[in-house]
Amino acid sequence: MIEQGVLLFDRLVVAIGINPEKRYSFTLEERLAMLRESLRQHRNLSITSFSNSYLIDYAQQVGATHILRGIRSASDYEYERTMRNINGDFDPGICTVFLIPPRDIAEVSSSMVKGLVGPSGWKRVVRKYVPEPVYRRLRIS
Repeated sequence: MIEQGVLLFDRLVVAIGINPEKRYSFTLEERLAMLRESLRQHRNLSITSFSNSYLIDYAQQVGATHILRGIRSASDYEYERTMRNINGDFDPGICTVFLIPPRDIAEVSSSMVKGLVGPSGWKRVVRKYVPEPVYRRLRIS
């Protein structure tokens, strides 16, 4: 999605939102570092984070005109449609754009990858679904 986003927009901000309900495998600093390393070739991309704020408020703070979201499934669509409508209630000037990931990673999620780690042969399987910096960190964790 990010690879597609940098082609669509003059400037793309990738922001990691902190969800206190979620249990992360990596610290925020590690996740930011992995993203930066994986995407350093893109000059129109900045990678940051936000917490204790709604995405729409963060988008306003950085002067965004669009919010780019990915849809992998029908359930993603229903959730994202609802979020788009709520965000539109707060700022109708910020347009939500939905992208569908390429077929080879359409079903990939962090929970799916976490579930693949462990059994014999996991390194061969997981390597296909994550960028090299993530793969390296998974191997040492």
